[in-house]
Amino acid sequence: MRLMLKSLAVLLFSAFVMSSCSKDTDPADVDVFAGTFKGSIGYRDADRTVAANGNVFVTKVGSRYDFRFSEGIPDLTGVQFEKKDANTMTSIGSDGTGLITITKDRLVIGFARNGRNWSADCTR
Repeated sequence: MRLMLKSLAVLLFSAFVMSSCSKDTDPADVDVFAGTFKGSIGYRDADRTVAANGNVFVTKVGSRYDFRFSEGIPDLTGVQFEKKDANTMTSIGSDGTGLITITKDRLVIGFARNGRNWSADCTR
């Protein structure tokens, strides 16, 4: 009887674990795009120009993304994205010009807003 109860408990636990793992989870829903990317970064405005190897920390805030740069580069915040496929998102919206492409492994930025320009070519 004890062996049967243990077997039943293991079976129920296994069913619970398997049902909680979804294979249909959208990568954008679990924020695979968020995190730290390292590589070549840059910034230019009327007062200064920065070109360096550094980091970009990507966070998702609601439906928008923020990019926090190292090397004293101002943050790029509130960028909206459109999902291109399961692993790629591209910037959209009229708050700036240029392109930001982000995948789970790579971040490429060429973006201008209000006379300020950000660039990055980074990987994880």
